[in-house]
Amino acid sequence: MSIKQYEIWIADLNPQLGTEAGKTRPVLIIQTNFLNQIPHPSTIICPITTNVKNDSEILRVHLKKGDANLHQNCDVMIDQIRTIDNKRFIKKVGDLPKNLIDKIKENLMIIMDLE
Repeated sequence: MSIKQYEIWIADLNPQLGTEAGKTRPVLIIQTNFLNQIPHPSTIICPITTNVKNDSEILRVHLKKGDANLHQNCDVMIDQIRTIDNKRFIKKVGDLPKNLIDKIKENLMIIMDLE
């Protein structure tokens, strides 16, 4: 299985604990391709939800229906970054458009205080 940064995949995030995103859902790969190209057993992701919050511009990045082959409007949950085992991935959905990649990078830098 070949995984690349800024691809969207369906992954099984169960079991869920506390406020973690659970269920089988789309996730955005944010891990660098440096790690994706070596035999690394886990991947850093941000879960994606259909529970769109229009008032959360930093904690979420809005995706429109059709972006990366998604079937409905969604939000990338920037504040729910986690690492998952590669066995959780089910199938690739699509690739994030360049303009949204820039927004993801910007929001990640804000919430992690990176410059």
